[in-house]
Amino acid sequence: MPSVIIDKRFCGPPNSANGGYVCGILATGMGPSVEATLRAPPPLGRPLELKCSTDGTTELRDGATLLGTARDAHLELGEIPTASYAQAEEAARRSPYDESNHNLPSCFVCGPARSVGDGLRIFVGPLTHRPEIEVLAGPWVPYPDLAGKDGRVTAEFVWAALDCPTGFACMASRQLGMGGHEPILLGRMTARINACPRPGDRCVLTAWPTGRDGRKLFADSALLGPEGELLAMARATWLLVDRRVQLGQR
Repeated sequence: MPSVIIDKRFCGPPNSANGGYVCGILATGMGPSVEATLRAPPPLGRPLELKCSTDGTTELRDGATLLGTARDAHLELGEIPTASYAQAEEAARRSPYDESNHNLPSCFVCGPARSVGDGLRIFVGPLTHRPEIEVLAGPWVPYPDLAGKDGRVTAEFVWAALDCPTGFACMASRQLGMGGHEPILLGRMTARINACPRPGDRCVLTAWPTGRDGRKLFADSALLGPEGELLAMARATWLLVDRRVQLGQR
């Protein structure tokens, strides 16, 4: 049975892995469109078991604990909000979060406490040219060490990049009754990757809320390439949780 060790670099909460990154690990070797469900916080720095079942699903386990599952899925989104790289930069500057008030400042994807070249430092803020919907946007230029043998960013990092913007789209949504600082955790993510960017590409991420069902929050995201082309898209379900649960303290 193959095993994987998630490096501490790829944390979301301080002591567990970033959810989007783990979903990308679960999706490795599957089709271009995959649904991944997280069942428990994935620990860092120790061997975990990846199990491929005969029915085509994949499981990630920590001993007897099921951490997550993945299966092939079909994902289509309706209208996808777009932004230029300059508009995304401007939107990111409007983000209300910094190291002093970010719920998870050390997150590999969105943590402002991570240094350039280490964390992805994907920061999103509201777009002003789409006032009819609550769209967030931000820029992303992938680092060279995220590339695989083909010279393109490997898929798990694309999944990670699509993840956190959907969380901020949920938290920022007044339409969903949110205040902007509620503790949430990723529960499920479906992504479709058409193509992965290359290191140095000036990419744009957009994200927007789509609904709420009790403590479940829903949002979509898209990754746009240097020419505005659609590289990847995602649909995410986030769960409102106790702050101690978000931090892995219970």
